[in-house]
Amino acid sequence: MTRAFLVVMDSVGIGGAPDADQYFNDGTPDTGANTLGHILSACADGTAGRGPLQLPVLGRLGLFHALELASGVAGPDGAAPEGRWGAATEVSRGKDTPSGHWELAGLPVPWDWTYFPDTVPAFPPEITRRVCEIAGVDGILGDCHGSGTVMVERFGDDHVRTGRPICYTSADSVFQIAAHEQHFGLDRLYDLCKGIAPMLHERKVGRVIARPFLGEDGDYTRTTNRRDYAILPPQPVLTNWVQEAGQPVHAIGKIGDIFSMTGIDDVRKGADADLMQHLSDAVDSAEEGSLTFANFVEFDSLYGHRRNVAGYARHLEWFDAGIGQLLPRLRDGDLMILTADHGNDPTWTGTDHTRERVPVLVAGQGAGPLGQLAFTDVAASVAAHLGVPGQGPGRSFL
Repeated sequence: MTRAFLVVMDSVGIGGAPDADQYFNDGTPDTGANTLGHILSACADGTAGRGPLQLPVLGRLGLFHALELASGVAGPDGAAPEGRWGAATEVSRGKDTPSGHWELAGLPVPWDWTYFPDTVPAFPPEITRRVCEIAGVDGILGDCHGSGTVMVERFGDDHVRTGRPICYTSADSVFQIAAHEQHFGLDRLYDLCKGIAPMLHERKVGRVIARPFLGEDGDYTRTTNRRDYAILPPQPVLTNWVQEAGQPVHAIGKIGDIFSMTGIDDVRKGADADLMQHLSDAVDSAEEGSLTFANFVEFDSLYGHRRNVAGYARHLEWFDAGIGQLLPRLRDGDLMILTADHGNDPTWTGTDHTRERVPVLVAGQGAGPLGQLAFTDVAASVAAHLGVPGQGPGRSFL
C-alpha cells in the first residue's frame, strides 16, 4: 500500500475551456482567458515588469505541455517531461472553489448555484434581518458586490464605529462577512457565519465566508483566520471513500472548509508558506494508505483577484521551488497529483475567476501524456492508487 498527495494550485488555469463563452467578468465572456499562458507572455515581453517566468520543476513534470494541450499556447522549449501530464475540463455549472474541488473529488455539482444580483442592496431583506438578529446589530454595511480588500478599506471605519458587520458577495455563490477580530470579536464572527449558513445553504448558496481583519483608523489588514462554511456535498466524495475504507485523510489549507470536514481526519491551516511546511511534514510522516489533500489559495486570493501579474508569477516560482524540495522525498510508489480548481487570469477584465481547463501533473508514476481528462478522473485515479473503490463517474488514468 502506498500514499497519495493531491495538491490544488488554486486558480492556476491553462485556458481552453470549451464553454468559456458562457461565463463572464464585468460583462465580458471568459473566451480566451488563460491564467498561466498570459502570465508567461507578460513575463516574456516585459509587461509584467520582470523577467521570464522560471518554473523548472513544474516544467519538468509537464506543465507547459499541458498548457499547449489545453489551449494551443506553446510554452518554453524543454526536454520531454519526467512526469505524466494532461489537461482536465470541468462540467459543473460554476467556476468557483466548491465546484472545482467537489468535481476533483469525484462529484460534479448536481444543481445550479444561487448567485446574488450585482445591485445595491444585493441581499434579500430576510437574509439581512437574520444576520442582524444573530449578531444583535441594527443593520449591515456593504450589501453589495465587491472585492474583500476594497470592502474593508471602504467600510472598516464605519464597522469599528457602529459594530455592523460588512456583508458582501461576488460573482461566486458566496455570502461573505468581514469583521474586526478585536472590536467585533473573532469567535462572534464565526458564530454569525455558522448561524446564517443553514439559511443560505437551503437556498443553494455555496459558502458563507468569515473574513476577519485587524488594524485601526483606516489602516486594515485581513488575517489568515478566514473560515468557510460550505454546503455539505450531497453524496460521498473522495475523502469519504478513503476514510470509509479505514485509511487516514489529512487536509491542508481550506480543504476542511470546502468539504465541511466530511471524510477528513485532521486539518492544518495557515498562509501558503505554512502550508508548504505542512505538506513537507506530510511527505515525511504520512501513513501508508493515507490521502493528503492540500489547497494553496494565495495564487487566487492575493494575486488573481487583485490582477497582480508580477505577484502571481513570483508565487508560481516560490511554489515551484517548494515542490522541488518535496519530490525527491516521496517514497517509492507514492502518488502526487498537482492540479487546479479553476482559473483567475490576472490579465483579464474584472476581478472574478475565469472559466478554464486545468493542468493535471503526476509525479511518482512514470512519464508521458495523459491527454484530455475529466476533473472526476483525478478522484478515480487517487482511489485506484489507494486501493479504494471509487463511487463517482471518473475513470482512472493510472
